[in-house]
Amino acid sequence: MTATGGRGKLPPVASAPDFAAVRAEFALPAGFPPPVLAEAEAASAPTPGPERVDATDVELVTIDPPGSKDLDQALGVARRDDGFRVHYAIADLGAVVVPGGALDAEVRRRGQTIYLPDGSVPLHPPVLSEGSASLLPDGPRAAVLWTIDLDETGESVNVDVRRAVVRSRARLDYAGVQGDVDAGKLHPAIAALPELGRLRRALAVARGAIELELPEQEVVPDGAGGWTVQVRRRLDVEGWNAEISLLTGMSAARIMLDAGVGLLRTLPAPEPEAVAEFRRTARRLGVEWPDGATPAEVLAALPLDTAAALALRRAATTMLRGAGYAAFDRAAGTRPPADPGHGGIGAPYAHVTAPLRRLADRFGTEVCLAVTSGTEVPEWVREALPTMPEVMANSDTLAAKVERACVDRTEAALLVGRIGEQFEVVVLRASGPEGEPGEVYLHEPPVLARCTGRLTAGEQRSVTLAEADPATGRISFTAAPD
Repeated sequence: MTATGGRGKLPPVASAPDFAAVRAEFALPAGFPPPVLAEAEAASAPTPGPERVDATDVELVTIDPPGSKDLDQALGVARRDDGFRVHYAIADLGAVVVPGGALDAEVRRRGQTIYLPDGSVPLHPPVLSEGSASLLPDGPRAAVLWTIDLDETGESVNVDVRRAVVRSRARLDYAGVQGDVDAGKLHPAIAALPELGRLRRALAVARGAIELELPEQEVVPDGAGGWTVQVRRRLDVEGWNAEISLLTGMSAARIMLDAGVGLLRTLPAPEPEAVAEFRRTARRLGVEWPDGATPAEVLAALPLDTAAALALRRAATTMLRGAGYAAFDRAAGTRPPADPGHGGIGAPYAHVTAPLRRLADRFGTEVCLAVTSGTEVPEWVREALPTMPEVMANSDTLAAKVERACVDRTEAALLVGRIGEQFEVVVLRASGPEGEPGEVYLHEPPVLARCTGRLTAGEQRSVTLAEADPATGRISFTAAPD
């Protein structure tokens, strides 16, 4: 991309983002009540029951951001004569959280872990989420082990899920694994991950899965005791790892739909008019749309950082609206939604792979374990399912607002004192016919903000910084009349 910041180097940061104020604004809890901590401590030394399969001989590793301790998943991907075998071990929270107890009540209030740059607000006390329940490579762990066999094309042909005892061989991070891929020396546990990951990604595009790949902003230390915003490029290995998680979630959804009980993560398929408008936007931006191509195929073929590509990816967000959760239980008289799919994935999907960080996954996992073992879904799970959509929707909204507030305040802190300066930006969203502000992307520092004036999506132009308030995170630019 050629878009740049204002003239010369950025001056020293004149203000600092106040994440404590963000915590106060959204009433985030500072800790856990004593009864919850006591219950978590008592549950931190579980004794694996005799019903668990001993899978400590299965080669597994974890792949997470550097420094992460709340490790939900351990992964193994191997070649077979007729395809692939995936082992995916998931932290077993159903074995340590007592239904109806103080811990259960607290995590149902929280819904999910909330992440801020200066520390998280965890769903579970760290003695569990960063200790005994986390799949750290310091000993055997109780886990729910998914074993998924796939054919040569990467399509699933058999799924097995059961409680097990596993042992992670190594705690890896994305950059390190990507370096190993590039050097041709991958850990044996994931030797087949690149091949299967590419196959699964191709299948996702064929299903119509819509991958936006917009610039992903994150707040990071600036090396001088403050904070800055950077764009995190997703490495290939992150995409391949995500495909394994999606594969597991789609397998879980299929189990639930076949059994008539479960909790789906839903997103309506794009409306025909939304697709038509997306196609018109592509034409206006000069993006080629081959005959018969789907939106997923057009997006997958885009370069990462041209102005037109960024604007078209932003326009694609209008096709992905209405995300939610759908609980159903045929025995209780509730049916799955008429459209049980997830428009961004191109298939039905359920959350089961991150129970340390997301409440719904514990309940979804218990459904899958019961169904595949031929036993009844626990009553405490059935009773909770109808409450999950509202709990998860509220916590999703809160998490998104907190993340946005942290980014906005950091962006504003980087730009404060520069009001009146001109910057070169890419227009992501045009201004409205009644003078509604558009949206622009400043490359350095990476800032997304509103901009008034006449704007055309996909153009690169000069704008003037009109507002930057670190206390509220408000930033706005103004485009001079043509």
